[in-house]
Amino acid sequence: MRIHASAPTRVDLAGGTLDIWPLYLLHDDAQTLNAAITVRAECRLTPNPDGRLRIVAEDTGARVEAAHWSELAVAPASRLVARVLRYFRAEALTVSTRSAAPVGAGLAGSSALNIALCAALARWHDRQLAGESLIALALNLEAQVLGVPTGGQDYRPATYGGIAALEMGPAGVSRVPLGVDPESLTNRMVLVYTEQSRDSGINNWEVTKRRIDGDPSVTSLFDEIRDVALGMRRALEAARWDEVARYVALEWNLRKRLAPGVTTARLDALIACGRQAGADAAKVCGAGGGGCLLFLAPPERTGAVRDALAQAGARVLDCRIDTRGLQISASPAPAGAA
Repeated sequence: MRIHASAPTRVDLAGGTLDIWPLYLLHDDAQTLNAAITVRAECRLTPNPDGRLRIVAEDTGARVEAAHWSELAVAPASRLVARVLRYFRAEALTVSTRSAAPVGAGLAGSSALNIALCAALARWHDRQLAGESLIALALNLEAQVLGVPTGGQDYRPATYGGIAALEMGPAGVSRVPLGVDPESLTNRMVLVYTEQSRDSGINNWEVTKRRIDGDPSVTSLFDEIRDVALGMRRALEAARWDEVARYVALEWNLRKRLAPGVTTARLDALIACGRQAGADAAKVCGAGGGGCLLFLAPPERTGAVRDALAQAGARVLDCRIDTRGLQISASPAPAGAA
């Protein structure tokens, strides 16, 4: 048997970082808004007749091999995959991975790959694992790898697809699909990679610690970020796109005040370039410090915005809103698979 699984990455629209426990317990009505995109992470499991365990990252060329799951090396490039394989006690297979998201893009590529890999290995071992149980496992395994708490928002787009709000409180996290036309958002969206990687674990954890320590400025900023998410949700569901863009710009201004490393000269220059070409607003994806930028523009201006950003040295990522979520399939393994 050979198993293939893929999951979409996401763009976060508002309320990011509040999805990290226990931050959302410290701010009433906390929620995050995000949308799955057709920039996918995927994995393929193939049996090894020689009984060995192999990890092959097809997009980076990294390769790890061991006789047994307990011997897997924890090289930086394969830490997450190795941790998942150790959890499932996987044996006698090759795990091939690939992600369409650039490294450090801020699109939750590692979380999407994590969801796809956990689902594939559960199928491989005939385990029933889906929905929120799958998300809980992936989230906890990634936290073990990072060594810091991880947020809950990245795993839901990978699992379910679509455009949604995550409502968070003492009872837990609930995903609520939003009544937004995916094509309307797709037609206004320009996503570019700045060619500048970033580290979400560092940015988010430093801000989280400051909020838990009671820093009044961070507390106030998170209240404002929460309020922006509430307002953006109403604007999105009413298709008031000018208002959505205003909230995107406001969210970005608030996020830049959370930590000094959230923006860079490169990010600022690209945002200015996109705005000059006709974009209404822009924000960084993820925790900041690099990665991808999301621009919102009138449909008739998106072409000009893409061209201007490409000329400025950014990599335009062609994508749409992904409504499929996690996809998994099984097929007979090729003869002599290794």
